[in-house]
Amino acid sequence: MAEAHFEDVDLMTCSICLDLLKDPVTTACGHSYCMDCIIEHWDQDDLKGFYSCPQCRETFIPRPVLNRSTVLAEVVEKLKYRGLQAAPPPAHCYAGPLDVGCDSCIGRKLKAFKSCLMCLASYCETHLKLHNDLNRGKKHKLIDGQLQEKICSHHDKLLEVYCRTDQQCICLLCVMDEHKGHDTVSAAAERTEKQRQLGMSQQKVQQRFQEREKELKELQQAVESFKVSIVDQRRHTISLLSSSQSERRGAPLQCH
Repeated sequence: MAEAHFEDVDLMTCSICLDLLKDPVTTACGHSYCMDCIIEHWDQDDLKGFYSCPQCRETFIPRPVLNRSTVLAEVVEKLKYRGLQAAPPPAHCYAGPLDVGCDSCIGRKLKAFKSCLMCLASYCETHLKLHNDLNRGKKHKLIDGQLQEKICSHHDKLLEVYCRTDQQCICLLCVMDEHKGHDTVSAAAERTEKQRQLGMSQQKVQQRFQEREKELKELQQAVESFKVSIVDQRRHTISLLSSSQSERRGAPLQCH
């Protein structure tokens, strides 16, 4: 029973390349990767001066020494022998030139399914599941759009402040840098204020529309009243003319 539980394809899959583990190694935090995958991932961390686990983001200083896990290697070989190796993703799942790629994929990246504003990273469906499992109960906000639209191009931080002086979204480091001394508020507060102003503008437009509609109705009523007045005046004039003619016909002729 224990062996059946241990030989789970998901547990034997590298979360970086999404394939069965090749030369498996296990980090100090307990996550396993292909030797080449984690080496390539940590090569990218050399400039940072610290090394992180792609799954739980735990950091290590100095760079850990990796040793091949013979136990995991044997289990993977059994899975391969039994034909349980998962098929590679379809071609349409890979990120194209105009797509957002998964930040956790190494090599050919899959299309990102969601982006996390807390981790500042984009994830494919598989890595998103790992992200959600690792951050269960934490308030990580996921978005559908491109993460670059939410990140400061100068500091790689979340654009969570609005500069009213320059009328643009900035990050917290921008507030202390080129936007120091400017009129700034949180992006959420500015969004609420903009929505309030928009609501007031819509109310004013609606009010002006109703006023113009009322003026138009009053004008139409005035025109109708004028038409009725003309008709009444015409009838009155005709009536006077008719009465005058009748009086003339009925008057006796005077002989001189």
